[in-house]
Amino acid sequence: MTARDCLVIAHRGASSYAPENTFAAFDLALNMGARHLELDVQMSRDGHLVVIHDDLVDRTSNGSGAVAGHTLAQLQSLDAGAWFDAKFAGERIPAFTALLDRYRGRAHLHVEIKGKTTGLSERTADLIRARDWSGNVTMTSFQKDKLEALRAHAPELPAGWLLRDIDDGTISEARRLGITQLCPRADSVTLELVARLRDAGFNVRAWGVSNEEQMRRMVDAGVDGMTVNFPDKLIAYL
Repeated sequence: MTARDCLVIAHRGASSYAPENTFAAFDLALNMGARHLELDVQMSRDGHLVVIHDDLVDRTSNGSGAVAGHTLAQLQSLDAGAWFDAKFAGERIPAFTALLDRYRGRAHLHVEIKGKTTGLSERTADLIRARDWSGNVTMTSFQKDKLEALRAHAPELPAGWLLRDIDDGTISEARRLGITQLCPRADSVTLELVARLRDAGFNVRAWGVSNEEQMRRMVDAGVDGMTVNFPDKLIAYL
């Protein structure tokens, strides 16, 4: 394993420089040279998948209330860019289908299943299958039940489990679920943990990388990949 083998995964796009989970952020990440995009999916009130992190629209738009309480049309009428900088005014919350169409053949997607909506894992997998994205997607979640539903419905899609802490119990559960990737929080990553997880047969992807010093520490620890808000800096370092 060399430093240059570390995957650069743009966290919600190039989200240090553009509003997270918008086409502006994803386009910028690709322009910087990233080829892996991380994003979050939730379901609207009328059953459409949208790309947004929080359960509420308040932080990243000019709207308020639950994502699941809005229709797709209502969500896409919100401004999802001006909160970050006035120059991004008019950016919209993307529909997941539009994102799949926009980046076909241009990126590998790391799709995090968010929210509490019943059937979200299955619906996400069905859209990926329908648009023939199965070979260029990694599914992730913090929620074990969402991963269980995904593995039962679409076992062909590789999956990663996002975890704040990893112990023997979570390693055993990951094996039971057929998960190939474990994703520890960056501040818990050590050389020993990476070696232990790799010896157990897992790919190791770090999340929560908050600054360049931590980024360099992840590379030195030998992680297989990491999500970063500043993909340009990781690309330059590698």
